[in-house]
Amino acid sequence: MGNRADEIRRQMAKRRKTIKQAYNGKETVYASLIKDEGTHVYEPPGKTPHPLFKKETMLFKILASACLVLVVAILFKSERPEFDKPKAAVKQVMASEFQFAKAAAWYEKKFGKPVALFPEKSSKTETAASNEDSQYAMPVSGKILTRFSADGRGVTIETKPGASVKAMSGGTVIFAGKKPKLGNTVIIQHADSTETWYANLSKIDVGQYDSLKMGEKVGTARSSGEKGEFYFALKKDGGFIDPIQVIKFE
Repeated sequence: MGNRADEIRRQMAKRRKTIKQAYNGKETVYASLIKDEGTHVYEPPGKTPHPLFKKETMLFKILASACLVLVVAILFKSERPEFDKPKAAVKQVMASEFQFAKAAAWYEKKFGKPVALFPEKSSKTETAASNEDSQYAMPVSGKILTRFSADGRGVTIETKPGASVKAMSGGTVIFAGKKPKLGNTVIIQHADSTETWYANLSKIDVGQYDSLKMGEKVGTARSSGEKGEFYFALKKDGGFIDPIQVIKFE
């Protein structure tokens, strides 16, 4: 029995020495650990798990995600009529565009601006365009060549060759690239769920998921002889409306 007690004492002394070495002689931490000995699992500094990370929770989330994918796959493979409604619901969710701009506006209102990795670019153009008395900025100075009734989607605007095309309102770029019959196109989603389309551009100056301010440049109008032109459309509630209802062009 005495040998057993001696062995326990040696183990406790060894553990105290290990703890003291691990914490580099920090007596306060060391004393606290020794006081609560028997109720803690001791780990050297730098190797303690992050307090917000729980392995069990992470594994559960991975398993739940895998199960969800499997259920959806089985749902769409099945031809049983009772699965028609769930299929339609899943298709509607997947087809609906996520409201990036609305989510960003809600977050900023609730918690303030998120920390940026890089400082925001500022220019005289942006400063002038951020006039609080104006709800919208003119995409460009020009006049309408082709009216909304021509295709029921947008208007063609005549402007100066090489003119800068600017965001009508702040929002998130959800598309930046080429579209059939429209060429170089930028689509901006705004916090009120509307979309503005800037097409027939000679150059695009933004990328997908960029966050833009009102009046910030999105691209350059295409030059046509001594004039410039681009296509502008406004989408609301899933359908296009005449931009003249919102902005008065020359």
